[in-house]
Amino acid sequence: MARPSREQFDKKKVVAENRRARFDYFIEEVFEAGIVLTGTEVKSLRFGEGSIAESYAEVKNGEVWLVNSNVPEFSHGNRFNHQPKRLRKLLLNEREISKFHGAVERKGMTLVPLSVYFNGRGRAKVELALAKGKNVADKRATIKERDWKRDQQRIMREYK
Repeated sequence: MARPSREQFDKKKVVAENRRARFDYFIEEVFEAGIVLTGTEVKSLRFGEGSIAESYAEVKNGEVWLVNSNVPEFSHGNRFNHQPKRLRKLLLNEREISKFHGAVERKGMTLVPLSVYFNGRGRAKVELALAKGKNVADKRATIKERDWKRDQQRIMREYK
């Protein structure tokens, strides 16, 4: 069975978003992955803390790891509090992992997290994208298109 499209993911509470990713990369495919967290990490995320702005995912030894994501220490945690920038394992199917591995090795693509959220069942999930980097000209075209859309909306509002 195929994964649902991006709109069908059941996002109840979005904790962190990587808005810059859509500007820096061409998003090819989007996947939903579970994330392995410790108790204090879950509590910290439930309070809305956490950042994936400079993070990425990589495939190592048949497993996918989230690198450089920041989940700050829980304020009421004890001596067993977690490390803020540790590697976090992502939970995916074997087929998806092999697809990621092939795309990263052969096509030079990147695994970029788009958002971290809690689904309807209260599980922490990561929206992971298979993406290709943009060059400077592509970024300029994106800015130009975004500005034109904004101008179109302004013109349509004045026209009515």
